[in-house]
Amino acid sequence: MRVIAGKARRLLLKTPVGYETRPTTDRIKETLFNILNPHLAGADFLDLFSGSGAIGIEALSRGARYAAFVDNSRPALDCIRANLKSTGLEKDAEVLAMDALEAIRTLEIKGKVFDIIFMDPPYDCELEKKVLLALEHSNIIYCDTIIIVEASLQTEFDYLEDTRFKIFRKKEYKTNQHVFIEVK
Repeated sequence: MRVIAGKARRLLLKTPVGYETRPTTDRIKETLFNILNPHLAGADFLDLFSGSGAIGIEALSRGARYAAFVDNSRPALDCIRANLKSTGLEKDAEVLAMDALEAIRTLEIKGKVFDIIFMDPPYDCELEKKVLLALEHSNIIYCDTIIIVEASLQTEFDYLEDTRFKIFRKKEYKTNQHVFIEVK
C-alpha cells in the first residue's frame, strides 16, 4: 500500500498485522480522492476507524490542512503513528486512541470542526449508524461538511430519511461502497 498523490506520493505505508483491518485498495482510494479532490485544499479531515491511517494520510498529502485519526486498536495506532512519521506528515496530524463516539465528544470539547469526515467501520455491525446519529447533533460538522462512509454493499441507509442528513452520491465497487452524505 502506498500514498498515491501529493507531497508524500509513492511512499509506502505499513498496515496492521492481522485481519482486524481492511486496507482500502489503491484503485478504490484513487476513485475516492478523484471525487474529494476539489474539497481537500486547506480542509480539516477526520478519519474514523483509521486502521493504517492511509485515507487521512492521502488527504494530508493532497493538501488537507489537518487530519485527526481515530482508532482504538493498539496495532492500528502504532501503524498510524509510524506511517505519519515515515511520510513526514505528523506535524499536521492528531492521533486519538479511543472509539469513534468518544472521539466525537472529545473533538467537540476541543472545538474542532471538520470539512470532511471519512469512516470505515467494521462491516455489518451498524457502527456507521451510531456514528452518523451522533454526528447529527454534533458541533464538529459544518452545514457543508462531507461525510463518507465505506460500507458493505448490503448496508442500508434508510434511517437517514429521519435525520438532517441526505445521501448525495454512492459509488459501488465489487464488495463495498462509498456513501457520500451531506446536511439537508
